[in-house]
Amino acid sequence: YVCSTWGNNHFKTFDGDIYQFPGICEYNFVSDCQESYKEFSVHIQRALNSNNHPEIQYILITIKDFTVYLKPKLAVVDGRIVKTPYYSSGLLIESSDIYTKVYAKLGLILIWNQEDALMVELDSKFSNQTCGLCGDYNGVPTYNEFVSGDASYNAITYGNLQKISKPNAECEDPDETQALPSCNEHRDECERLLTSSAFADCQSRLNLEMYIQACMQDKCACNGNEDSFCLCSTISEYSRQCSHAGGRPAEWRTQDFC
Repeated sequence: YVCSTWGNNHFKTFDGDIYQFPGICEYNFVSDCQESYKEFSVHIQRALNSNNHPEIQYILITIKDFTVYLKPKLAVVDGRIVKTPYYSSGLLIESSDIYTKVYAKLGLILIWNQEDALMVELDSKFSNQTCGLCGDYNGVPTYNEFVSGDASYNAITYGNLQKISKPNAECEDPDETQALPSCNEHRDECERLLTSSAFADCQSRLNLEMYIQACMQDKCACNGNEDSFCLCSTISEYSRQCSHAGGRPAEWRTQDFC
């Protein structure tokens, strides 16, 4: 029931598919798409920070008639800056130094680390009803997201379709013909990191192979500049998702690593 995005433009749909999409426009992350009246929608916009790493600049949430705009350390509801914890009919916003969390009574929980990683958990009553970068929540990976009828989309085409058109937005669509490099030379290292004893409780809960693939893409993208963003963001996500699935990752960060 969880959709997430993290690190080097990785996305995991509700149905468990992991893909990469480097767009820097505003996109529909997830919204309810059955009726003409949307019960909720979550839009996100990424940008490159001073270290040239993608970060989420802002999140725009509409829930029934509320509009919530989140930036790091800032929450704006219906145009007013609010202090957290903020509570108003069926909506709770909490924030700490590390996370901003939004709980909506209609069945949505959003958790953002105020940097690169966002997770949305959605009540199963919305299954088969969502659209956006999180997919359609029908329980079947790739079907309807990347394969629709006879057409198949690559991740970039799919991501570009989720763009919110804004008349004065200046942002280029990522190139749909760009193939991801195969990063097999990094497989052993990524496997070693993600199967370390700290994660023993996680392997039965998550699809390990998808995180190994994401880690390999991270290592490729870093071209040997081993900064913590390349190395740690997918491992952090694996650890977060493991905890979320009821697992107990042991302490995997050390003085020298992440």
